[in-house]
Amino acid sequence: MDGTLIDSEPYWIDAEMSLAARFGVPWSFDDGLTLVGKPLDVSASILIDRGIALSSDEVTDVLVTEVARRAALAMPWLPDARALLDEVIAAGIPCALVTMSIGALVDRFLEQSGDVFGAVVTGDQVARGKPDPEAYLAAAARLGVDPRDCVAIEDSPVGVRAALASGAATIAVRRHAEIPDLPGLTVLPSLTLTGVADLALVLASARTRRET
Repeated sequence: MDGTLIDSEPYWIDAEMSLAARFGVPWSFDDGLTLVGKPLDVSASILIDRGIALSSDEVTDVLVTEVARRAALAMPWLPDARALLDEVIAAGIPCALVTMSIGALVDRFLEQSGDVFGAVVTGDQVARGKPDPEAYLAAAARLGVDPRDCVAIEDSPVGVRAALASGAATIAVRRHAEIPDLPGLTVLPSLTLTGVADLALVLASARTRRET
């Protein structure tokens, strides 16, 4: 969700910088980029280690509340991702949302996206967040499909590692974070002009690699 479907990473980083400033803790935009895609409890631990004197739950609550507030005012949809999602749904292909976000932000996003996801897995529904594949495996199970028959689209280093580890054919779209060079990963500068036929090619290529 964050960074792939909606450009909410600046919201998260602004919220982190504002919280850090309350405690006199240095925190830059580049610092925020290091947290992209990470589970919220991991991000909270890093912020606490830097000197924010709150509990993990308190840090998470502050960040989620602020990002959800801003998203409610302006949900920052990424047009290329929205167009691809609409095409996939129109083609009758089941979709799952796999996100490490939780709570109000996910609720606001689902309200605006409509009834398009056959499964939703959030960060508080798994024991091990990305880069562990648990969330992707759970999403495939809820859709009733083999993860190897899925295409995952991600934008963060931890996200692509999770998706690849699940067995899904994985596309990384370049947004804010640097994308690692990993075997079997398809990297795109954006999702513009990417359609269902392109996803089918990525899936076919992944199947061919498994068979050779």
